[in-house]
Amino acid sequence: MVPNPVVPVEAQQGHALSIRSVTKAFGGLVAVDDIDLDVIYGQRLGLLGPNGAGKTTLFNLIAGDMRPTSGTIEIGGVDCTMHPSRHRAAMGVSRTYQRTRLFGGLTVIDNLYLAQTGKSGRHRAVWRSKLDEELREKAAAAATMVWLGKRKEDMVEDLSHGERRQLEVAMALVADPFILLLDEPASGLSQGERESLTELLLGLPPGLTLVLIEHDMDVALRAAEQIVVMSDGKVVASGSTEEIRDDPIVHAIYLGEPHEK
Repeated sequence: MVPNPVVPVEAQQGHALSIRSVTKAFGGLVAVDDIDLDVIYGQRLGLLGPNGAGKTTLFNLIAGDMRPTSGTIEIGGVDCTMHPSRHRAAMGVSRTYQRTRLFGGLTVIDNLYLAQTGKSGRHRAVWRSKLDEELREKAAAAATMVWLGKRKEDMVEDLSHGERRQLEVAMALVADPFILLLDEPASGLSQGERESLTELLLGLPPGLTLVLIEHDMDVALRAAEQIVVMSDGKVVASGSTEEIRDDPIVHAIYLGEPHEK
C-alpha cells in the first residue's frame, strides 16, 4: 500500500526511494554511473550539477521513462526496476519535466482534471458523474494550492511562464503522490518568479517526499534539506545544505575549475 503523504515521517519505515548501483549507458556514453541513493519518507532532496551531469537521466530511471543498464530501483520497498512509468505513477510517483507538457488550448482546471483521469480510471464522457464533480473540485483545490485559484477558468496559453510552472507542480500534486519529482521547475523563471516558486515548494505537505533537480543553486539550497551533487554521471558530493554550500568540490564544479572525482 502506498504511504499517505500526510503520515508523519517518524511513522514511516525504510526508504521511500532506494537506488543501488544504477548505471545507464547509451552505447559508449555512460550517462549515469553506478549511483547509490537513499531517500527517506518526507525528505526534501535537491539534486544539483551542471548540464550533462546525468540528473535528468537519473530522474527518467526513477520515473520509469527509461530502464537502467544495470542496478536496482526500489520505491516504497518494492523493486520496480523493470516497471514502466504507468506502474510508478500507480505506486505514487509523480513528476514534472524540463519542458512544459500542458494543454495550451484548455483551461487551468481542465488540465488539472485530465491529470487525474489516468489514475482514477475515468475517461471523458457525455454526461458528468459524481466522480467527475469530485475530480473537478479537487482540480480547483489544487489550483488554489499553487496560487492559481483566480485563474482556474483561464486558458493555459494565456498564463505567464511562471504560472505554467506553478500549474505543472499542481498537475503532479493532484495525482496524490508520495514521491514528487520536479525537474528544473525554476528553469526560465525571473528572479521574482523563482522566489515565488521557492515559497510554493516550502509550503508543500510535510509528509511528501520531494526530489528536486535544479540548476539554480539558490532555489535548491532553500527548498531542500539534503543535497546530492552529480558530475559526469557520478555523485561527487552529498550532505546538508550547509555542507554543500561550503564544499570546495561543488564550488569547483560551478566555477568550472578542475576537481578530483
